[in-house]
Amino acid sequence: MDPKNCTLYSGGLKGAETTFGEAAEKYGINEVIYTFEDHKLSRDKNTVTLSQEELERGDISMELASRMLNRTYYETEKIRKVLQTIFHMVNSGHQIFVVGSIQDDDSVKGGTGWAVQLAKIFNRPLHVFDQPSEKWFTWRNSWQEDTPRIRYDTFVGSGTRYLSDAGRLAIEQLFTDSFAA
Repeated sequence: MDPKNCTLYSGGLKGAETTFGEAAEKYGINEVIYTFEDHKLSRDKNTVTLSQEELERGDISMELASRMLNRTYYETEKIRKVLQTIFHMVNSGHQIFVVGSIQDDDSVKGGTGWAVQLAKIFNRPLHVFDQPSEKWFTWRNSWQEDTPRIRYDTFVGSGTRYLSDAGRLAIEQLFTDSFAA
C-alpha cells in the first residue's frame, strides 16, 4: 500500500494522537485533524474546524455516552464536543487504532473509549494497544491478541494523552510494519 494514498484522521491532542500524526508525517501520509472552535491542540497541522452544524451530526446523549463508557462526565458541553469530534474521526476512517487501557467490561478507559464504542457500532476493523499489558488486541466480538497492520487507505489514530514509552514504540512499529519497504 502506498502511504501517499492514505489518510490518518485524529484529534491532534497530546500523547497518542500527536504520535500518530508524527508517524504519518514521517511516511508521507495525509493527515486530517478534526477540532472545534477554541479547542487547544498539541498538533495543529491540516486541521478541519467543525461547525456547530457539523458537530451536531455527531451528537450523542451524554446519559447514553456515560452508560456506554461506564463514566460520569461533568464538563458536559466540552466533553460533548469532544465526543462529537470523535464521531467525525471514526466516520471518516475505515480502520481504527487506539492506544489506551482495556477494561474488564471490554470498554477502553476514558474518552478514548468513545472511539472504540463507535468503531464497534460501525463495525470497523478495530485495534487497541493496551498499555498495561503492552500488547495489541483486535476486536473480533472479544479482544484477541494480534499484530495489526494498516490495511486501509483511511484510518484513525487516537488514544490516551498519557502515552507510555511502550505505547509510543507500538505506534512507531505499526507504521514501520505497515509501510517500510
